[in-house]
Amino acid sequence: MIATLASGFALSAAAQTLPAPAAPAVAPAGPAKIAVIAFEAAVFNTNEFQRKIADLQNKYAPKQAQLKSLSDEIDTLTKQLQTQGDKLSDAERASRSKTIDEKTTQAKRMFEDAQRDYQQEMGELNSAMSAKVYEVLANYAQQQGFTLVLDESPQQQQPIPVVLWSTPSTDITKAIIDDYNLKSGVPPPPPPPASAKPASARPPAPAQPK
Repeated sequence: MIATLASGFALSAAAQTLPAPAAPAVAPAGPAKIAVIAFEAAVFNTNEFQRKIADLQNKYAPKQAQLKSLSDEIDTLTKQLQTQGDKLSDAERASRSKTIDEKTTQAKRMFEDAQRDYQQEMGELNSAMSAKVYEVLANYAQQQGFTLVLDESPQQQQPIPVVLWSTPSTDITKAIIDDYNLKSGVPPPPPPPASAKPASARPPAPAQPK
């Protein structure tokens, strides 16, 4: 649990319930025109989503620092007890063990409360942004004359993407990201420091306390 606390909060994406697409007034004639999109990645990689994620992480940075400090304190007390235990009286060992247990319980509760609040806010952000990106997707698909758009993102109930194969020309993920960024007017976030790891295309799974 101490290692988990020290690692900080993790991003998590809540499951989406997307609005049903509006049916076109007149069905397009001719053969079907199909496109695929990694919808989850499209939402995650918009400039607006990246900016709001950074704001959310900054909001919880003080709590993360508090948890890190408490975790380090528990680690120090545990090592001291391990190295000095044979020199202490039974009463002193029991007292130190009790202090460690109390601080560990405090850290666990603090972590669970902060993680719950973070995930709730992250879920609300994800739902709101998914609806906004979907609106851009629906308009784009109608303008381009697509009759069907398939999501190739792995689903919670089915970890393997529904689309098993497609040609690159059918993938409109980048087009939707670019279109959304243009419409939102939100500039890209500043480049991270050289020592920072780049953001992945998909949000990582949430960390769980051991």
